Amino acid sequence: MQKRYLLGLDIGSSSVKAALVDVGTGICAASAFFPESEAPILSVRSGWAEQDPDMWWQNMKLAIASVMRRSNAAAHDIAAIGISYQMHGLVCVDRDLRPLRPSIIWCDSRAVPYGERAFDSLGHDRCLSHLLNSPGNFTAAKLAWVKENEPDVYANIYKIMLPGDYIAMRLSGTVNTTISGLSEGILWDFVEKRPAQFLLDYFGFSPSLLPDIVPTFSVQSEVSRQAAAELGLLPGTPISYRAGDQPNNALSLGVLRPGEIAATAGTSGVVYGVLGDVSYDPKSRVNTFAHVNYTAEDPRLGVLLCINGTGILNAWVRRNIAPSGMTYAEMNDSIGTIPVGCDGLSIIPFGNGAERVLENREIGCSIHGLDFNRHTRVHIMRAAQEGIVFSFCYGMEIMQQMGMHIDTIHAGQANMFLSPTFRTALANTSGATIQLHETDGAIGAAKGAGMGAGIYKSSDEAFSTLRQLSVIVPDPSQHDAYASAYHRWKQLLIHKS
Repeated sequence: MQKRYLLGLDIGSSSVKAALVDVGTGICAASAFFPESEAPILSVRSGWAEQDPDMWWQNMKLAIASVMRRSNAAAHDIAAIGISYQMHGLVCVDRDLRPLRPSIIWCDSRAVPYGERAFDSLGHDRCLSHLLNSPGNFTAAKLAWVKENEPDVYANIYKIMLPGDYIAMRLSGTVNTTISGLSEGILWDFVEKRPAQFLLDYFGFSPSLLPDIVPTFSVQSEVSRQAAAELGLLPGTPISYRAGDQPNNALSLGVLRPGEIAATAGTSGVVYGVLGDVSYDPKSRVNTFAHVNYTAEDPRLGVLLCINGTGILNAWVRRNIAPSGMTYAEMNDSIGTIPVGCDGLSIIPFGNGAERVLENREIGCSIHGLDFNRHTRVHIMRAAQEGIVFSFCYGMEIMQQMGMHIDTIHAGQANMFLSPTFRTALANTSGATIQLHETDGAIGAAKGAGMGAGIYKSSDEAFSTLRQLSVIVPDPSQHDAYASAYHRWKQLLIHKS
């Protein structure tokens, strides 16, 4: 019997991943990511972060070729394609659909003043009640920066896109987006249930710059002949799902209903919970977006806590502090020898741009309590992971103030969750049980494509094969040690910020 596969693509800032999921079994037949080392981020000035959209395309091409070869799949075996992507980026294209400049990506903080001025001018209550967020440092504010600082670029913009919209456009030649995508750019009005005209008017943006809207789960477009020839795919293959990486991560873990929580800890760290009622943080320290299953009649919302300085700190420590050649696995093993609290050493991990959880302040990463006669590089390695955990818990307290109950965290066994120290520290500091599953963003995007193409009749069918790998339960005997270390960390943060 001929096998059919779903192709999932995950367009990250560190790499681009592809996965082929067997339609019949729901099992991943092959996966690959490129580049094999972390992709470069161009930072011309402090706080800036850009990437070339064509770099995503070239890495995606390599990843697709790898999974097709390793699974022995043919072009006609691919039933549908789904896309996950790094959120909040800005891609500007001209009428020939060519990028006019590098993409301003999620961790770029240059647009903070533009979003803050809009927030103050339009009114906090109006922005929060309609947009559920401050305009902040999101896609709309990044476009405002381009308009003021690069007027020649702005004058030639035909459409603006998110990174996933750009990849879908390169695959199909068709420009479109989703409500979930517009909401992550702070361009969706949840009261009027349409693009936020009052924000477009404030910034002086024409509504024509926005792509057409298509449902998240639907045949949004089809692979063009040109892209098919370049990628070894079949023309007409449906592109039937698209979502930002964090809503997609929640989908990949089956988190679709109010009260369910998903977490991830890659370059950035995220806790993402689903609400069934419209709600927001009055200080806009966490963000609320349309979830993948949002509709006007049934408004499923995703509350997103994002910490920019997570995995990127762990990677920096491996490159600059750990012995040369030490792997992440070896690093994770070595820090298990250091006691909870790192003998008084604490790290504030916010060294990757402005942090939303700190009301868009950019306070940098800092090390506190370093004793030259007591602490080793291994103390620093563990303190980094504890600092990341404590930043998660700090933000989760804000989510709880919004009425979200957090007793179970669903996560994929990947990135920081591969570290036993990170997992146990998060469980013991937060008091939540952690359930680890065998999945990732590319697999989730593939299954989303199956839902959008009607291959799966429901999310329950799509994720019936989701495999739980392990459960980490808080250890009461460790509570006091973690509570003390977390309290010390919070006092340092309050003093610093």
